[in-house]
Parts: sequence; C-alpha cells; structure tokens
Amino acid sequence: MNMVELSLVMPVKDEEAAIGPCLARLIPVIEAMDDPAARSFEILFVDDGSSDATLDVIRKANAADGRIRGISLSRNFGKEAALTAGIDAARGMAVVPLDVDLQDPPEALPKMVAQWRQGFDVVYGVRDNRETDSLPKRITADFYYRAHNWLSNDKIPEHAGDFRLLDRKVVEVIRRMPERNRFMKGLFAWAGFKQTAVSYHREERKVGRTKYNYWKLWTLAIDGITSASTAPLRIWSYLGGVVALGALGYALFIIIRTLTTGIVVPGYASLMVAILFLGGLQLLSLGVLGEYVGRILTETKARPLYVVRETIGTD
Repeated sequence: MNMVELSLVMPVKDEEAAIGPCLARLIPVIEAMDDPAARSFEILFVDDGSSDATLDVIRKANAADGRIRGISLSRNFGKEAALTAGIDAARGMAVVPLDVDLQDPPEALPKMVAQWRQGFDVVYGVRDNRETDSLPKRITADFYYRAHNWLSNDKIPEHAGDFRLLDRKVVEVIRRMPERNRFMKGLFAWAGFKQTAVSYHREERKVGRTKYNYWKLWTLAIDGITSASTAPLRIWSYLGGVVALGALGYALFIIIRTLTTGIVVPGYASLMVAILFLGGLQLLSLGVLGEYVGRILTETKARPLYVVRETIGTD
C-alpha cells in the first residue's frame, strides 16, 4: 500500500450531480493548505449501490485525476458499512470522512489538519448551529445526544457527526472492530485517544437530496444506543422490580382494607387498566430484548460487512 498524508473518504449513493461540484470546491482547499498533505492526498468515493451514473462519474474523475479513487459495493449496504469500506481502503496517515453534499464544509479541513499536527489523534467537527434542520429534527437530535451519553460510557460529542480527522493509529483500531451492527460515531468514541473539536458552520445542501428520512434516523438512533450500552435491558429489570413492589404493596393494602372494612368487589375499569398496563410493559420489555437478540443473530452469522464489486484507481 502506497501511503499518503491525507485520505478523504466519501460514501455516495445516487450522487452523480454532486460529485463534480464537490471536487471543484474540495481539491483547491486541500492544495491551498500550507502542509505536506496538500501534495500527498487522495479522495476515495465509496459507491453504495447507486442506481444512477454515480460510478461512471467516479471513473471519469479518476481518469482526469489519479488522486481520485473509487470503490463500488455489490449492493446498498448502508452508510455505516460504506464508511467502513472506505476507512478500510484508505491509505492516508490521516483519514477524514466527508459527505459529498458539502454541508460539512471543506474549508474546515485546514483547521483539522493543523490540530492533528499539534498532536491530536482525533479532531471532530462540531456544528455551531443547526439552522439547516427543521425544529423537530433539532429537538430530537438534542434529545438523542443527551440520552446516548446518559446511557453509555462511550460519550459522543454533542452535535458532532462523522466529519472528523482520524490519525492512522485510530484508523487501525477501528479496522479491528468486527461488529456488524455499526454505529460509527460510537466506534470513534470508544477508540479514545487524544481528541479535540473544531467548530464549523453547517450549510444548506446545494445538490441532490438527503437519503435519510425520519425512520432511518430513528433506526440509526436505536442502533447507536443498543450497540453502545446494555442499559435499556437493565432499566426494564429495574422497572419490573418497581412494578412488582408496587403490586405487593397494593396487595397488602387490599388485605388490610378487607380485614378492616369487609370485602369490596373491584371494578371492571381498574382491572382492565392494570391488565393493559402490565401487558404493555411486557410487550415493551420483549421489544427491547428482541433488539438485542436480533443483534446477537446478526453477529453470530459473521457475514462480511460489505462486498466490493469493483475498485477504481486502486494500486
């Protein structure tokens, strides 16, 4: 493997219109840096099963500039798997995951590289605003970060995405993580090392449209929490204990009331409320347990995280 100073890893799916503008803005920013990375870098696109001409655009970009490389996966494996494929194939002493939509601005790269040169192993980007997000998304994102960090020992920086610089030794640690249920921000946090933040202004998406809807964001949030913590299982154990103690206390109350005031026939409404409440708790606890059992099944299959169909510009 011929090493370079800096690797930019960009998972893409149906982004044929975004690649050109991205390269036109990204490459001048890198070449203008007063750093060896300006003369030794690569841009690695990971085509995650695109159905448009994304792969052809990557081929043309590679033919025009050998510093641009590509990997085509055999189907759509999802962004976390595609990002993993890019990190595995990256040759840089520093690796930066970056979105092709330019919402995470390339102009933040010189600051990240400067912090890396000062000895930091991970330099993560933190949004100084979420103005490009809708109000419901801002509220749910803030709630998720707080919930994740409360439940997990692996704290993730609030309002930090995948946009970050990773030193080669951090990359090697991440490459050794075998789990199939990938939540990359959690893996970055677990790796540790010396970290610092760089603030940046998140921009509006200028080309194409996002592939993430609210359902995908919800499943990603569930993956993030269940991959980083077993606290949800523990919470339901505690809740079950509280309900059991409450039931025991209520039983003692009924016994004492019966002995002192006589037998009172319970009402239908209260009985139904108790049955539905306990039934709901049981179904919720089974759902939480099922999430973890499903992940155990996925891990025991030990299937590859991704399958590479084609490589472009790879030595």
